[in-house]
Amino acid sequence: MAEHDEPVTLTLAGIARLAGVGRAAVSNWRRRQGDFPPPVGGTDASPQFSLDEVEAWLIRHGKVDESSAGWERLWPRIEDLGDRDRMGWVVAAVGERLAGVEGAEAVDLAGLTAGERVLVEEALRLASRDDSSAGFGELLERWLSTHVRQIVVTPSRLADLMAAIAAELRGGADVGHVVDPACGVGGLLSAAASRWGAQPGLLLTGVESDPVLAALARARLALELRRPGSEFVSADTLRCPPRLRAPADVVLCNPPSNEREWGHSELATDQRWQYGQPPRTEPELAWVQHILSDLGVSGVAVVLLPPAVASRRAGRRIRAALLRAGVVRGVVALPAGTASPYGVGLHLWLLAAPPAQGRDEPVVFVDAADCRATSTGGRAAVIDWDVVLERSLAALRGEEAERTARVPLVELLGDETDLTPARQVPAEPTISAVDLRRMWTRFDAAVLNLGDAGAALRPLTGSEDSQEPPSVTVAELERSGAVAIAPGIAPPAEEVQRGRLPGEGVVEFLNALHPGAEGVRDQEWLDADAAYQLEGESRAVLTAFGDVVVVVTPFGFDAWVETSAPRALGPHLYRLRGVPNLLNPFFLAACLRVPANARQAGTHASVSSRIDVRRLRVLRLPLEEQRTLGDVHRQLDTFEKSIAELSAVGSRLSGALAGLLAGGGLRLS
Repeated sequence: MAEHDEPVTLTLAGIARLAGVGRAAVSNWRRRQGDFPPPVGGTDASPQFSLDEVEAWLIRHGKVDESSAGWERLWPRIEDLGDRDRMGWVVAAVGERLAGVEGAEAVDLAGLTAGERVLVEEALRLASRDDSSAGFGELLERWLSTHVRQIVVTPSRLADLMAAIAAELRGGADVGHVVDPACGVGGLLSAAASRWGAQPGLLLTGVESDPVLAALARARLALELRRPGSEFVSADTLRCPPRLRAPADVVLCNPPSNEREWGHSELATDQRWQYGQPPRTEPELAWVQHILSDLGVSGVAVVLLPPAVASRRAGRRIRAALLRAGVVRGVVALPAGTASPYGVGLHLWLLAAPPAQGRDEPVVFVDAADCRATSTGGRAAVIDWDVVLERSLAALRGEEAERTARVPLVELLGDETDLTPARQVPAEPTISAVDLRRMWTRFDAAVLNLGDAGAALRPLTGSEDSQEPPSVTVAELERSGAVAIAPGIAPPAEEVQRGRLPGEGVVEFLNALHPGAEGVRDQEWLDADAAYQLEGESRAVLTAFGDVVVVVTPFGFDAWVETSAPRALGPHLYRLRGVPNLLNPFFLAACLRVPANARQAGTHASVSSRIDVRRLRVLRLPLEEQRTLGDVHRQLDTFEKSIAELSAVGSRLSGALAGLLAGGGLRLS
């Protein structure tokens, strides 16, 4: 690996990120400041500047503090390595050193170049200054977003869902060994650590063919567990399956799909194919059989698979054999957008070790493809993870739930052996004349509400003044004392309760919610006394009425004024508490949640950008004008929710009429 002699470079957007300002501000500096560093490369449309020269200029002019934004200034140097693997080894080495991973399994620093070792040491210095290991998460997130098209990552909400379903399949039994035979950067094992990490002796095993991903997963889990309890093997799972230390109690897996060169020919006589040799076009069924071979006597597995696996003709004999053996406990159809490929509604296959005496229980089918909710801002439909989980758990417990079914084996063992949930759940119930009248009543009410909300906003007009109003960043407001920022904290796991939210004496816990999730409950809470005690010990962040809550994840962003306080905020959520005689909370939320503002504050200009809360901008206006605009924001919020309500009611009404029409049940009165 050759050293880089060229200077590390930044674009104008990179300089803006480094300084915590918008790109327009950097363009102004370049135009008005005669000593602004000249470009060292690039083109006229996209010039490149030396990172060292830009840093020196920013510090000289007081744009950044010499001790601030350390991780922001380190990342361009890592990114300048250019190669995906070289960047990954550096990030993995940082995580392992922070976690204290040593020995043969750790990244060999001698295998890194001198420049790469300097980057590792710089990252460790920054972490020691911050007294935190959060910098590794920052670097890992940046690395993943840079190579988002090359690496498949299981979203955290999906990973938590899979772990929760596995726990239900286990029936509350202890879990001593969790395996992911295609672990990537360890997202599913991280969810397992969150759910079962308190159990003594928990062992997490990850297998990954890409050694860089295996090293990153090892570092990630070592930091999260903070104790021995994980091992990672770099191996091709199908061709060279490693010997596990013990049979698995739980397997969570998001295996690669649609791979034609998975080893079909050389594995023709493999002993794992107890249910039939998988055709070349069915690599997913090879993964299913491998996973079953890893399970212990009472082991269970939750596997994410493409929907075609449930119905392709080439795999019908293996599906039938799996059913006869009693290893398929259920199939859950997820909404489109849960994971890559995001345009397809994927399936979760729920598996269990083959019973000694056979199993004649019905197979559970859950069609959760419709589980979508409209965000608080009414801008988009998002996945309602809570409904997906509730529907799945209810079906597994044998409770009545919408769009679920328990189908006897004999009804599934036909010519096709189709395991697609949508073809197994009962049809929608017949819409009666009374139901139709109720829908029309709701529709008329929604139209009326939307008309009232629109009438309140109609008198507003756009300003003809083209001059951009003055604004400040949230960081500047924080420095001036106008607002206090508190990032959410994960409270001790033993303090967090799960289930249906009780009414009194508890504080709801919001944990890594998706945009607009204020209306979607995670069903997690803390005892109120314990929550206030944790807050006093700086181990919890609680909201008060009028705080502004900002949610920031790689998958979404939103802001709202807290009206359901007190609530405890978890990671990826921020509490902004303004001084009442300086900032109106509704005005602040209105400024923060503008999509253009979020793009300017992101790591790059895209919807998957990681937002830095302190870079968000707020108009600089007197308090009276803030109150006026805050009132407008509340009216706009009502307008957006009215649009969302009308859309939901109209969609349901349209579907009901279409169903009656197709079934011959529609008549003119």
